[in-house]
Amino acid sequence: MRILVTGAKGRLGSRLLALLRAEHAALGVDLDEADITQRADMERVFAQAQPQLVFHCAALTAVDYCAEHPDEALRVNALGTQNVALACQQHGSALLYVSTNEVFAGERFREHLEYDQPAPVNPYGYSKWAGEQIVRELVPRHYVVRTAWLFAHGGRNFVQVILGRAREGKPLRVVTNEVGNPTYNDDLAAALIQLATTEQYGTYHLTNTGYTSRYEFARLILDLAGYAHVPIEPITLAQYPRASRPPRYAVLRNFAAAQLGITLRPWPQALAAFLRAENWLVEHPDDE
Repeated sequence: MRILVTGAKGRLGSRLLALLRAEHAALGVDLDEADITQRADMERVFAQAQPQLVFHCAALTAVDYCAEHPDEALRVNALGTQNVALACQQHGSALLYVSTNEVFAGERFREHLEYDQPAPVNPYGYSKWAGEQIVRELVPRHYVVRTAWLFAHGGRNFVQVILGRAREGKPLRVVTNEVGNPTYNDDLAAALIQLATTEQYGTYHLTNTGYTSRYEFARLILDLAGYAHVPIEPITLAQYPRASRPPRYAVLRNFAAAQLGITLRPWPQALAAFLRAENWLVEHPDDE
């Protein structure tokens, strides 16, 4: 199958491309080659690739930056997605759009199903929700896939930040009242490909199984990496000022994909696998 991956130099896009190339004619593009905010760039890329399926990973994901530059967030995540969707429409391509748990307000303390009404509380979430609507309006054969709290090799995600501060002996203050689903980039990439082979189009939630608070996530990161002695000061979101307001309880439940047999392993297992791959996991004699 001819497949195009946008944002191919990002953590998720690059992993997808590596997996796809084992079985498909997969082409990746990123900002240095084509700008999704420029319709002409998308027309040129699609004319070259003639994709049957597009994984749209390109996005502006720095949530605090999006809060400070909301128009830019909309230009990339909404209008950029529109350019990709229009090109898919013109070429008859199926489209898989990667979205976020931040489309939800997180004020209802229960897991969010795929069918719940979004109500984003920050510019990043709003821009991704706008992208979701554009995809649904323009591309008949589409997947909208929401994920959360992604951690990846080679990036600077929550895991790397927590361990970096511990190694440098810097104090750690982590919020207790922000709850979500930690998700391993490599697990998500494999699940996205599995979903795309089903041709069961629609809206899905794909995260590692289970959920936790930022504080509990940080605690397990340190414990598994040999920093159990490092203290963490528990704080609330109100004590951690930042440009973007995150949803407090944007926990995603994988209901739809689970009916297709697609589930991801529990997040603590995924975290341990990530740390082991980085040679950061402290193994104990009784570990399996």
